[in-house]
Amino acid sequence: MTPEQALAMAKENGAKVVDVRFMDFPGIWQHFTVPMSELEASTFEDGYGFDGSSIRGWQPINASDMLVVPDASTAKMDPFFDHPTLVLIGNIVDPITREPYSRDPRYIAQKAEAYLKSTGMGDTAFIGPEAEFFIFDDIQYESNANSAFYAIDSVEGTWNTGRDECPNLGYKPRHKEGYFPVPPTDKFQNLRTEMMLVLEQLGIDVECQHHEVATAGQAEIDMRFKPLLQMGDQLVWFKYVLKNVAHRAGHTVTFMPKPLFEDNGSGMHTHISLWKDGAPLFAGDKYAGVSQEALWAIGGIIKHCKALCAFTNPTTNSYKRLVPGFEAPVNLAYSSRNRSAAVRIPMYSPSPKAKRIEFRTPDPSCNGYLAFSAILMAVLDGIENKMEPGDPLDKNIYDLPPEELAELESAPGSLDEALAALAADHDFLLKGDVFTQDVIDMWISYKTENEVNPVRLRPHPHEFHLYYDI
Repeated sequence: MTPEQALAMAKENGAKVVDVRFMDFPGIWQHFTVPMSELEASTFEDGYGFDGSSIRGWQPINASDMLVVPDASTAKMDPFFDHPTLVLIGNIVDPITREPYSRDPRYIAQKAEAYLKSTGMGDTAFIGPEAEFFIFDDIQYESNANSAFYAIDSVEGTWNTGRDECPNLGYKPRHKEGYFPVPPTDKFQNLRTEMMLVLEQLGIDVECQHHEVATAGQAEIDMRFKPLLQMGDQLVWFKYVLKNVAHRAGHTVTFMPKPLFEDNGSGMHTHISLWKDGAPLFAGDKYAGVSQEALWAIGGIIKHCKALCAFTNPTTNSYKRLVPGFEAPVNLAYSSRNRSAAVRIPMYSPSPKAKRIEFRTPDPSCNGYLAFSAILMAVLDGIENKMEPGDPLDKNIYDLPPEELAELESAPGSLDEALAALAADHDFLLKGDVFTQDVIDMWISYKTENEVNPVRLRPHPHEFHLYYDI
C-alpha cells in the first residue's frame, strides 16, 4: 500500500484520527494519536517527533529526540476505538542523520530479511507461531518491600469446583485435561471465535482456535504462516486484539508463560521454512522428508539454542515452564512427531510446501521481531556452516534410562543462564549487521538490571512456607 492508498483508505473509512504505533525494546506496543489533518503524503517521509529517552532501553536524556516514520503498507482501521482510527506502524529513525535506529526491533527484522536475500540461500523466511495464552476472570498482584502476592481466578479453574456460585454448575477442566473438551466445559468458545473474527477483519489469516491443555481458560489461536516481518507486525496486532476483545467482555488475557502452578505453561511453537524463487527449500529425501538444508538449519538452532533463549524466552517466568522432566521442550534434540524434543518436524501433510521445522522452546512473552530474527540467523548459520544435528530422537525422552538422558543437552534453566549464553555466543547474530553489538549489550544489560536482579533480590512467598520456622 502506498501513502496515497493509505490516505484513500482513511477517507473511505471516515477516519478522524491516526494512531501511530511502534514496538519498544522489550516488546510492548507503544502509540500516540494525531488528527487526520496531521497526516499528509509527506508525513510518510518526514515522520513524527517523540521522546526516545522515555522508551525502555532506548536513548539517554541528552540525545532523546527521535522520529517515527509511518509505513503506509501497514495501514489498518482499529477495531476497538470509539472514533474511526487509522493505525500505522512506524519505523524509528535518527532526526539528524535520518539513519534507521539500531535498537528498533522492527528494523532488526527488516535487516534479517535483507540478510537472507544477500546470502543467496533463500529469499523468503516464512514464520508460523502458535502463541498460547490464558483467559482469566480476575488477576491481583503486588510486590512491596514487606509483602508480595498474586491471586488468579477463573470460572474454569479446577480449584473452583467447591465455590458457591449461586449455583455452581461444575464443568471445570481438571489440570492437564483442557485439550479439547466441548462446551459447557469449554467456556470460552464464543470469546475465542470473536477474537478470531476480529483478526480476520484486520486481514490476518487464521487457521484455527481451540482450548489448550491447562485449566482456567488456556487457549490457542493459530495464524497462517507469513514472511518474517509481516508476521512480526501480525504478532503485535494478535496480542492487541486478544487483550482488547477479552477486556471488553470482562476478562483478561495474559501471554505470561507460566502463570499457574501444577499445570501447563504457555509456549509459542514457532514454525520456520525457507523459500527461494517460489520453491520450498526444506522439502527433500532425508529424514522425515526434509532436505539437507533443513537438517543443517536444525543443527544451527540446536547449536545456538541456549543463546536464542535470551530472545525467544526472555522473561524470568519463562523458565518456570522450561523445566526438565515436566514435558517442556528443553532437550536439545530433534524428531518427527516427538513433541518432547526442542525441534520437531511436523508430519501432518506430505506436500513439499508444508515441509518446515518447528522450534518448540519459544514462548509468547517474546518480542516477535527479535525472536524471529534470531531464529532465522541461527538457521542461516547452520546452513552456511553445514551443521549436522546428529541422530534424531524418536524415543520418548521421559522413558530414557539415566545414562542416555545424561547425554542430552538442555535449554537454559534461567534467564540469567540464557543471557550468559548470549554473551558467549552471538557472532552469528552480528552477520549482516542484523543485530549489532550495541543491541546485544543493551539487551543483556536491560534484562539483568530490570528483571533478573529484581527477582533474584526479592524473597519468594513460598520461601516463608519452607523456611520461616527455621
